[in-house]
Amino acid sequence: MYRRPVDSTLIRAVGYDLASSTLEVEFLQPPRLYHYFDVPLSIYSEFMAASSKGTYFNDWIKDLYNYQEVEEDNT
Repeated sequence: MYRRPVDSTLIRAVGYDLASSTLEVEFLQPPRLYHYFDVPLSIYSEFMAASSKGTYFNDWIKDLYNYQEVEEDNT
């Protein structure tokens, strides 16, 4: 999944897969990658338009959607 870099002190990049409604969030510190499941396109769109990605994430995504940490394959 392609991730777009974002301007944030919390989040490095964000991706979205429309077919599965999966939101992918790459955090800066600690460097971690998570998939959030069944996230509506409207939430992704608002997230990307938010002036503060961290605040939007904490208010509208964190603890509201099932998620899983993803191990990146850097080979």
